[in-house]
Order: sequence, then C-alpha cells, then structure tokens
Amino acid sequence: MKTLSPFAAAYGGTGWSPRTTSLRQEMGDIWGPWGVASEWGPLQVVLLHRPGGEVEGLADPDAAQMLAPVDPAAMRRAHDALAEAYRLAGVAVHYLEPSTTPPPNILFVRDLFFPTPEGAILARPASTVRAGEERHVAWRLAELGLPILRSVRGSGTFEGADALWVDEETVLLTTGLRTNAEGAAQVESLLREMGVEVIRVGLPYGAMHLLGVLNFPDRDLAVAWPGRVPYRAVEAVRERGYEVLWLPDEAEARQGMALNFVTLGPRHVLMPAGCPLTRATYEAAGISCQELEIGELLKAAGGMGCLTGILSRA
Repeated sequence: MKTLSPFAAAYGGTGWSPRTTSLRQEMGDIWGPWGVASEWGPLQVVLLHRPGGEVEGLADPDAAQMLAPVDPAAMRRAHDALAEAYRLAGVAVHYLEPSTTPPPNILFVRDLFFPTPEGAILARPASTVRAGEERHVAWRLAELGLPILRSVRGSGTFEGADALWVDEETVLLTTGLRTNAEGAAQVESLLREMGVEVIRVGLPYGAMHLLGVLNFPDRDLAVAWPGRVPYRAVEAVRERGYEVLWLPDEAEARQGMALNFVTLGPRHVLMPAGCPLTRATYEAAGISCQELEIGELLKAAGGMGCLTGILSRA
C-alpha cells in the first residue's frame, strides 16, 4: 500500500517534484540554447549593438576613448555590413537595443560579458567613459534567456576580451589596463567552480585586451602578435597542442587590427579588409579569409572581434 505523506507538496510531501538537472542540462529548455567553450567552433549566434545617438556629436575623440573623429552614418553602414556578413554565414544576429541612450563605446559588446557553457560572466568596464554599459547588456542577456552567473563587483574591473577559451577545460585570463587583479580573481573563482582551469597571464603596457594580441582560428592554431603576446600564453597554447602563427606586419596589426578577426568556424575567419600581408599569411596556413571593410568602426579603437558578443558556438 502506498504511504501518503502528511505534508502538502509545497513542504516536501507526496507531490513534491525535486529539481535534479544541472544548469548546463537546462540550457535550451528553461534557458536559451546558448553556450560557448571555444573560440573556434562554428559560430551560431552573436549579440551586436548598432551605433545610435550616442556616437553623434563626439567633438573630442580622445575623451570618448576613440582614435579619430567618426562619421555616425558611415559607422552604421559598416556595422550593418558586419551584421549582414554574419547572416550570410548562417549566424543569427541579436541586438542590444538599449531603452535609454548608452555610453558611446557600447558597440564593443565583446567587452561586456564572457560566455561559458552555463551562462555569462557580466563585465565591469574599467573606464568611467564605459561605466554603466553592463546594465544594458545585463538586461538584454536576461531577456534572451542567458543566465548571468556572476557580476564582477566591489572595486573589481573585468572586460570580456581579456579572457579566451583555449579548450573546453582551459581559459586564459589576463590582467592589465582593463581587468584588474580583483576582477580577475572573481572571474577565476567562478570558472574554477565550473571545473575550468584558469591560466593567468599579464599584458604589456599599452595593450588593451588579450584578444588584441592573441586569437584562435582553429583548435590547433593560434595567431599571436610578436612582442606583445604574453610569453606564458604562448607556452600554454603550445602545451595544449597548438601551432602559433605570428602576425607578419606591425602596421597591419596596429592600424588595420588584422588580428581582431572573428572565427566563423575552424580555419574560416571574418577579418578586416586592407591587410594583404596578414591575409596571405593566414591563407598559407590554410585559413579561409572573408574580408569586410570596417574602417569607420576601427576609428572607435576596436575591431570586429571587439564588436561581436558571442552567444553560441557549436
């Protein structure tokens, strides 16, 4: 005979239904079908911000942390072309769509969160010029059904382009201008809870992000900027079976942001136009290169990798 509990289901009685699935198992069911644990897997979904009123009337580029005066209309055309390139590659595109006017650098969505297989680590940008951008991305991530696993807090600063997946069990995490020791410690703590090994590296003075000096077009190939990439980062990727390809031209790396590409899939990248020496180096390594002219966006001090928040890779 079945024994009935004297308690109602709400108190653990007969009708109680325990939640036994992990958060990762709930992705695609309770939460959205998001998840990232590589920099090279087939790109599926991205988050962008189309430049709006916040880039109008920027009289002093340096005060806005940009490199040169920008033409807002030209920025939007270039950004629309980027979004269309993703769509043509079969990548779904979502937009931030802030409800109020955001700070002018919010187009660099990659900086505002770091994606994992279980959700996002919300950034806390290092500059007062970018302070508050994280509010807009937090709202949008929640609306899209991406769990926010941690928000960097206290006096910690962290930007998503300072962390890179080496493989499903390893993340490179740097400290420097944009991510301080406290912010890195918070990010590392969360990743280690997930069973991910975190390798801490530093950046040379004058480097903005780790993504600006190291990138991954495939599971066994990394591209690095000689003289700027952290020595320990090169060691770490080589220890894990990577070949390291060195950028061939300083000018293309600096002015053309040739390293700031987005990997669409293994050995298939979307890269900025106007970097012929770098493209030839990539192609000689078996990388299929798709070029896009984004010169007006480069004036804002970031490339297409910085512009692109990654929500899902296969």
